[in-house]
Amino acid sequence: MSDTQENIILNHLKKHKFITTWEAITQYRITRLSARIFELRERGHQIITNHINENGKRFAEYSLIKESENVR
Repeated sequence: MSDTQENIILNHLKKHKFITTWEAITQYRITRLSARIFELRERGHQIITNHINENGKRFAEYSLIKESENVR
């Protein structure tokens, strides 16, 4: 498995259970997390979006529910 942004995000989700845009930017320099999540969903991964309201800020937190059985 090469280190594409999709694979980096998928590995993070497997290890940490969720990821936010801020984590993607600060840890991996991935700035378009929602686009990568869309691509992972297109590949068959079941990922849910939780909308978090914290200290007057709203952000998305993505969680892996089930990996695709058709991993490339």
